[in-house]
Amino acid sequence: MKAPIEVTEAALERVKYLLEKRGKPSFGIRIGLRTKGCSGLSYTLEYADERHPMDEIVEKEGVTILIDPKATLFILGTEMDFVEEKMQSGFVFRNPNEKGRCGCGKSFHV
Repeated sequence: MKAPIEVTEAALERVKYLLEKRGKPSFGIRIGLRTKGCSGLSYTLEYADERHPMDEIVEKEGVTILIDPKATLFILGTEMDFVEEKMQSGFVFRNPNEKGRCGCGKSFHV
């Protein structure tokens, strides 16, 4: 069965780094969505101290990524990457379900 989200090697390494630097044990990270911006939805990432009963789980190379159940249908088939450029760095989500993004790129709609 295919994972609901693909995680690139760069994103995986960044998540490992963040979990190590957190300073306390973590179950993993949780990906979610919230209503925000001019297009409606934006991605959220947070440390997960425990698994919620309905979370989707993606495990790769010892890293656990949880997907909030309210976000699962919106991110099926998405690729999570980490990009470092001269002026900015951060996680990037390439979602084939997106129908559009706002001008600043901070939110999207499906």
